Amino acid sequence: MTRKYFGTDGIRGTANKEPMTAEIALKVGKSAGKKFAGRGDFRHRVVIGKDTRLSGYMVEPALTAGFTSVGMDVILVGPMPTPAIAMLTRSLRADLGVMISASHNSFEDNGIKLFGPDGYKLSDEVEKSIEADLIDDSNIVLADPAKLGRAQRLDDARGRYIEFAKSSFPRNQLLKGLKIVVDCANGAAYKVAPTVLWELEAEVISMGVSPNGFNINDGCGSTSTGAMCARVVEEGADLGIALDGDADRLLICDEKGRMIDGDQLMALIARTWQSREKLRGGGIVSTVMSNMGLEKFLEGHGLTLARTNVGDRYVVEHMREHGFNVGGEQSGHIVLSDYSTTGDGLIAALQVLSVIVERGRPVSEVCHNFDPWPQILKNVRFETGDPLAGSAVQKAIRDGEIRLGKEGRLLIRKSGTEPLIRVMGEGTNDSLVNEIVDNIVNEVTASVG
Repeated sequence: MTRKYFGTDGIRGTANKEPMTAEIALKVGKSAGKKFAGRGDFRHRVVIGKDTRLSGYMVEPALTAGFTSVGMDVILVGPMPTPAIAMLTRSLRADLGVMISASHNSFEDNGIKLFGPDGYKLSDEVEKSIEADLIDDSNIVLADPAKLGRAQRLDDARGRYIEFAKSSFPRNQLLKGLKIVVDCANGAAYKVAPTVLWELEAEVISMGVSPNGFNINDGCGSTSTGAMCARVVEEGADLGIALDGDADRLLICDEKGRMIDGDQLMALIARTWQSREKLRGGGIVSTVMSNMGLEKFLEGHGLTLARTNVGDRYVVEHMREHGFNVGGEQSGHIVLSDYSTTGDGLIAALQVLSVIVERGRPVSEVCHNFDPWPQILKNVRFETGDPLAGSAVQKAIRDGEIRLGKEGRLLIRKSGTEPLIRVMGEGTNDSLVNEIVDNIVNEVTASVG
């Protein structure tokens, strides 16, 4: 069955337009509730969290109505990071967890992410079965009036996650003496992230902590780091931490205001955990987007880089199947399975901060582990069709691959979350990579019309 609603990270789209309407959210609640409420004769429960988008006020009650209509109790926790929902689903012995968020997208979009009782995102097979009921819900049986679910708010959800995050930081360390700028993207972590850092005794300068329903990811957070970098330099801070709207993504800038991406952070964590005999799997898992510089760095330390398709769910699947405990994406999704079942920007930041405290050196030294190969990424927006199918586009790709040879690589793909064609080129020759990427972008643009 062709997937109509679910993409690489749940359901996502423009708020109040299909598939992100109240009607679809209601059906998701009924369909997912039906899938998970039939296991055993006991009260079934679902945890629902959200970020700070205006449309969350529409999606949350629609989901609640759907779940309660098939007999599931609903626990509402309000604005919380995505990894907190995964954690709370396990902690509260819930059957299902739901995060209402479009992650790094602007406020106009929203999404629905589903977690199973183990805290992991649902498999493709389970999503397909839920999607079948979204298309035809005639098989869904509504609960009798006496068996309807109930909804309640969990007042201490934020405190539970704050203590969970702090427990991942070494007990013999504190952040005393570090001045940290943290940009919460006016999103889900706007209260928990500054609190965790402050309680660990850092000097905290908070940004992006005044959400109004419209300003999530707007000129702030991990997708727009300029203001944070400038603030780090202005304040003489030791580093800056940028999260995205649902706080499952992390980027860092050093004391000079220079950005450090997910590849560098994974290199630091992998090498540190290796030295502590804590790393499992003989390396790390990342996606096809990670820089060849990371791969060469790991090889130099006897470690491997296993690559997956783009999307943190595929990273996590490979980690679970092959016994890795560190994985992530260049964009800043970092999964540390000793602590979390999904990307957690705050947990990853604390692991990096632990190394900074331990070494007592500037962040620019601690977090720079390798020189990345020149890498160019450009996007082309399209409306319909398959812009990559044209003969001119295919020829441009083949010609580029021949010219790069063994000194580089190309990756051209459709985005799983937005109507974009992503064209990435990487190689030892910067000017050649730029020229090849531009040629392909021009052909894709012409194909789009």
